[in-house]
Amino acid sequence: MKDLILTIVKPLVDRPEDVHIDIEEGSKGITYKLSVHPEDMGKVIGKQGRVAKSIRTVVYAAAGSSQQKKIFLEIVE
Repeated sequence: MKDLILTIVKPLVDRPEDVHIDIEEGSKGITYKLSVHPEDMGKVIGKQGRVAKSIRTVVYAAAGSSQQKKIFLEIVE
């Protein structure tokens, strides 16, 4: 899942080397925390959050029902 997120996000940003994903596993599910360079934040979120919503849609669809735990994607500063 981490590779999928990186594949989607890196072409969107000007500084792909600053894209990092931290993974936290909890009782509710697995949370992927995406961080990018502050100047690239707007490109990842998009107007009215459309790009972020699209990224989440693809990630959640790829996880599907095959995952035992729920998947979450957070974009952090």
